[in-house]
Order: sequence, then C-alpha cells, then structure tokens
Amino acid sequence: MPKTQVLENGVVTLNADGVDAVSRNTDLWNDDLRPCTREEHDWGSNRFASLWIGMCLCIPTYSLASGMISLGMNWWQAVLTVFSGSVVVLIPILLVAHAGTRYGIPYPVFARLWFGTRGAHLPALARAVIAAGWFGINSWFGGLALDAIAGRLVPAWLGFSLHLWVAFGLFWILNVGIAMRGPQAIGRLAALAAPTLALAAIALFIWGANAVHGVGNMLTSPGTLAGGAFWAAFFPSVIGVVSFWATLALNIPDYSRYARTQSGQMKGQLVMPVVMALFAFTGIAVTSVTVALYGKALWNPVDLLLTFPTAVVLIGGIVVILSSITINVGANVMAPARAFENLWPRVITFAIGAILTGLLSLLMQPWYVLAAFSNYIFTWLGSYGTLLGPFDGIAIADYWLVRALRLDLVALYQNGGRYTYSGGANVKAVAALVVGWILPVLGLVYAPLHIFWQGGWFFGIIVALAAYTLFMRTDRSKLSEAEFTAITE
Repeated sequence: MPKTQVLENGVVTLNADGVDAVSRNTDLWNDDLRPCTREEHDWGSNRFASLWIGMCLCIPTYSLASGMISLGMNWWQAVLTVFSGSVVVLIPILLVAHAGTRYGIPYPVFARLWFGTRGAHLPALARAVIAAGWFGINSWFGGLALDAIAGRLVPAWLGFSLHLWVAFGLFWILNVGIAMRGPQAIGRLAALAAPTLALAAIALFIWGANAVHGVGNMLTSPGTLAGGAFWAAFFPSVIGVVSFWATLALNIPDYSRYARTQSGQMKGQLVMPVVMALFAFTGIAVTSVTVALYGKALWNPVDLLLTFPTAVVLIGGIVVILSSITINVGANVMAPARAFENLWPRVITFAIGAILTGLLSLLMQPWYVLAAFSNYIFTWLGSYGTLLGPFDGIAIADYWLVRALRLDLVALYQNGGRYTYSGGANVKAVAALVVGWILPVLGLVYAPLHIFWQGGWFFGIIVALAAYTLFMRTDRSKLSEAEFTAITE
C-alpha cells in the first residue's frame, strides 16, 4: 500500500503521491476543500484568541446576556448562566477542533467521515441554514445602526418610508462583499477588530458607572427569580447560551485546520468563556443602568445608542457595524459557503458560496426573530440547538471513539472509497441522528417531558453519541492502526 500522507508533530498532510491520487478526475476536490499544506498551518494561539474575542464581543452576545435581566435574573445569576453555558459548549468545540488541526480539513469534508461523501450534504446544509439565520440577525443589527447614524446625520432620512430596509440592504451588501474575500481575510479582520471592540466595551461600562455614580449602583437592580423559579429559567437559558455557539462546535475545523499545533489552538480558544462572561457582565451592568435611567431594560444596544448625542451615535454606530461585520464574516459565512462549495466543488467557489449565504439569510426573516427576546433565546436558540446537538454527538463519537483519530485523507476525496458507504451515504449516521432527536421531540409534544425539549442540545448530543458508537462498532470504514501506519510516513 503506497504512502499517501505524512504525520509530523501531530499534523497530517498529503504527500505528492496523495495529492496526485485525488486532485484529478474527482468532483470532491477543489482548492478550498483540499487539506491544508504544512505551510498553511500558520495560526498561533493569538490568532485564535483574537478570533474568539472578535466573535464574542458582538451585539447578539450583549443582547443574550442583558436580555436575561428582562427575564428577571439579577446580575450574578445572568453572568453565571452565560459562563456555565460557555464552558459546557467549549468541550465539544475543542474535541471537534482537534480533527481540523490534525488533518487540515474543513467541516464539510470532516462530515464525509460520518455521513459519507454524499450524505455529508445533510450536516453541512443543516449548519448552513443556521449560519445564514445568524448572518441575517447580525445584518439586521448592523442595518439598525446604519439607519440610526443616517437618521441623526440627515434628519430627512427618517421621512423616507423604507429607510430601515434600505439601511439593512446596504449593510447586507457590505457583509457579502467582505465575506467574498475568503477565510484568511476573515482571520485578519478578527485580529483588527478585537482590540477595537474591547475598548468600546470598556467605554460603555465606564459610561454606565458614571451615569449612576459608581459601579456598585450599576448592579443594584434586584432579580425577581428565586428558588425554583430561577432554576426553571436557568436550565433553558444555559442551553440557549450553549446553542449560541453550538454552530461553531460543528464547523470549528474550518478555523482549527490552520493551527500550527494542537496546544496553540486549544490555548487560544480557552479565552472564550472568560470573554463571554466579561462581556455579559458589561451588557448586564449597562442594561441595569437603563432600567434605572429609562424605566425599562434596553437589551438591544442600538436602542440605547439612540439615547446619546449625535457624535456618540456616529462613533457607537461605527463600532456596532464593525462588530456585526466581524461576527458575520467570522462565524456565519465560513460554514454555509463551504457547504455550498461541497455541493458542486468544481463550479461553486467560496465567493459564490458567500453570495448564496447572504441570499439564504433573507429567507430566515431576522426582523421577526429579534422582535422579542423570547423569540431570540427560546424559539431561535432553543430550536436550532436541538437540531444541531445530535450532529455534534455523531462528530465526536466518530473521530474519538469509532476511528480513534485515524483517517485516510485520500479516501475523503474519492468516490467509491471507504467513506462512500452505501451510495455515498452512511445510513448508520442517519439512524443515530433520528435516535438523537427522539427525546427532544417527545418533550415538544408531551408536556410532562418538556425538559427534554428545553435541554434538546444536551440530550441530543449524548444520545446520538452513544447510538452512533454502538451502530459503528464493527463498521468496515474504520482504519486499523496497521492500515494507518501503512499509508502514513
């Protein structure tokens, strides 16, 4: 058996024979979907930390955290909820990220392992639909900020009946245009945006402290949830936070594939729960200030922005726009663009995939999702978390428990190879997916079991992980240690 891949310092790449074996006469390969070369593994821990800072310091994070005040939590209950959910979801993120770094493959190619070369379209497109929804949400936030700036600078702007929709459309076009530049440009944007957004968060916190004459006064708003009432809100809210990043728990290989080392990507990503908790604290404290100043919780920061003088609206609006662009191109374009590429690698490029992502986002109606906080955290976050949980469980089970980290890179790009399964789809993965959805669906339709729906992501990931491991225990697609050694230098 010829040697087709090289293992060096924990990173596997194709050698010349491996590239030659799969780069010709295959519809599963293009320059974006191929494994990274050793030189392309150039992201250190700082790049991953910057990526997470840029993605965490975003308007949806602020709204998620500060909206918990409107549910009746006090400040420490809300911070605890955000931190707890972030720690929980970081576990699958790190487990799945390992595969991206070790083999240099993007998410749709990674999904070929568990669902097959054709079946991979199912998890890839499921992730794409969710990402497109987030793309629309962040575009709506950015459009609100752009509309606010225009209304302050040109008062006649607000007299135009379609002003908000025009602002949204312009911001949508800006996001799509930037996203088309590709993943390396996305990484550079995150590195630029991280310090800017951090400074803006600090400035917002200082304003809140001054407005109520001290930090202690920012946190005096009492919560209305205690005892059983708090725990009844805590569990679905934690799942909401988990669902917030459940998408990245699936397609984190799109980023970790560029890491130099496993330790580098892990160290960089460990900042996520801390940054989430700190920005949650900022959002919660400032939202508590708005209750004292305006008599109601302004959990949408654009609503708060409009209470300031014109100069602040201009500067703050620019920050909101930068934040929305960073999270959009950083977290919400990569997965769907890659998914669309994977549908037709020879024709669809990353840029075309970015355009299709933008178009799909319009169908997700972000204006409705953000109409009320209950739509945002329970309907939107809860529902898609339930959808994605079993996919996460299958991905972790396949890489860690079924294959024990041993993959054949060449076979991932071959029709008729070990990962083609039956007609290109792994029916065992589909079965595990269905099994993973059973408990949440029962909780949705049968009230006494509603906790299974509220915790749909958690129950789905555990059940699907166990089911997939059981179904695949004797599968012929597994690579033995001897077989892995035979193809690896």
